[in-house]
Amino acid sequence: MTATSAPGSGRNPSGGAHLSGPAGANDPGTAEAADPHGDVTVERVKLSAELAGAEGRAATADVAEYALWLGDDALILSQQLGAWVARAPEIEEDVALANIALDLLGHARSLLRYAGTFDGRSEDDLAYWRDEPQFRCAWLFAQPNGDFAQTIARALAASVYHFELYSALQESSDPTLAAIAAKAVKEVEYHRDHAVQWTLRLADGTDESRRRMIRAVRDVWPYVNELFRDEPLIDRLDGVAVRPSTLRSGFDAVVTAVFAEADLEVPEAAVSSGGGRRGVHFPALGFLLAEMQVLARQHEGATW
Repeated sequence: MTATSAPGSGRNPSGGAHLSGPAGANDPGTAEAADPHGDVTVERVKLSAELAGAEGRAATADVAEYALWLGDDALILSQQLGAWVARAPEIEEDVALANIALDLLGHARSLLRYAGTFDGRSEDDLAYWRDEPQFRCAWLFAQPNGDFAQTIARALAASVYHFELYSALQESSDPTLAAIAAKAVKEVEYHRDHAVQWTLRLADGTDESRRRMIRAVRDVWPYVNELFRDEPLIDRLDGVAVRPSTLRSGFDAVVTAVFAEADLEVPEAAVSSGGGRRGVHFPALGFLLAEMQVLARQHEGATW
């Protein structure tokens, strides 16, 4: 999974990889100069910063499963946000959403690569060659983009959750998960601020933007509870994984403060059944995976 930074962003989403050709590709005296595109493969992209502490260390089955939880959440949300590029309400939002998507892609790469050390699969194997029941993302991340307000409501829930999660995961006894979290938390703090500011802007804007923000919160919030459910896997990873239920109070405190300023209320709606951690998914995920995986599956082994 390779990506480049959106032009003119002013931010370097270091979680996203920067493609580069082979050494000497820009030297007209080399053979590679004949091909202006160079020879680029994901194997050229190093993840040493994200995977500090992972040298010679393979994930156990349970740690790999947990890394899939977090990696799939990030991967699917990144794919969702990428659909907004050139469609956002203003040019600055094209850039902002692209950079957030690239940050999330970087988190996904690190986590999926670590998960793959258990059985020898690469990050691309896990992203492109698993079928829907093998993914472990929570239902929140597969919610359709909808209008811009719905994307922001989903982003608010996701970013506040991610900030609480990675803040706690820095203390993991697993050095690889702790290193990934230490890097990711700095980026999701920006994601959280972005979502908060847009929530306030839409809720306090026109009558129409407020109506849409209220509707978006109502549509998204039934999927929040799944993020904080303690699955049996967590009991087997004491000291390694973060117990989801312990993150709820911090999440609620932030959301309550934001909603109070925006004059919004947490809707009293039915809670979704969820099941993403066990491979039972929201229907939209299948369509999203079909689009995300089609190129890799139709042109297996291709490089560019």
